[in-house]
Amino acid sequence: MEWYWLPEYLPRFAEGLWLTIQLLVISIIIGMSLAIPIGLVQVTGPRPLAWLAKGFCTIVRGTPLLIQLWLIYYGVGSLFPSIPGIRESFLWPILRDAFPYAILAFSISVAGYEGEIMRGAFRGVPKGELEAARAIGMTPFQILRRVWLPRALQNVFPTLTGEFILTLKATPLAATITIYEAFGISSIVRQETYRIYEPLLFVAFLYLCLAAIMILIFRYFENKIPKRAS
Repeated sequence: MEWYWLPEYLPRFAEGLWLTIQLLVISIIIGMSLAIPIGLVQVTGPRPLAWLAKGFCTIVRGTPLLIQLWLIYYGVGSLFPSIPGIRESFLWPILRDAFPYAILAFSISVAGYEGEIMRGAFRGVPKGELEAARAIGMTPFQILRRVWLPRALQNVFPTLTGEFILTLKATPLAATITIYEAFGISSIVRQETYRIYEPLLFVAFLYLCLAAIMILIFRYFENKIPKRAS
């Protein structure tokens, strides 16, 4: 194996790695912001919203992320240039960039998968704890903020960690819509140097390091969660 190319491409790998981290973190934040209400409404209703949330999760979980990404980028993204005046507006620099479409696709994926997980998490909180909170005069919002949501997250924290790792491993799909994150940079290296295995091994090492860091971070917070005596 030959690694003569690595010093030259290290700055580009650093840029690609930073793009990967941005894509992952932003998608998780937006996705979880959607997943919590999606999971909650499936438990509390109203029924029409619960059906919509369930249908959303079913469609997202039942279709490949690559197809979702392409439908959003090549489908929705291709509609904007045909709108009169859009090219002259302040939105055009954003709409012509692939990154926002990738964020949208990955956020929807996180929302669909984690929404179903949160549904089970909310349903798994003992009803006695919620009734006790009502008995001391908490409002529904206070119950959700102080009791229901923290207990639900506590129950599924290890599962969410695993799902976020899967999201990290899905980020190379963004390279298919011209986003040169870490995997995209490795593709450029292969094309320019004709080295096949070394760039792939190096980018695999980068993803392995990112996954290890994520596991350590989530394990730290998991250990901070108070354990209840059985």
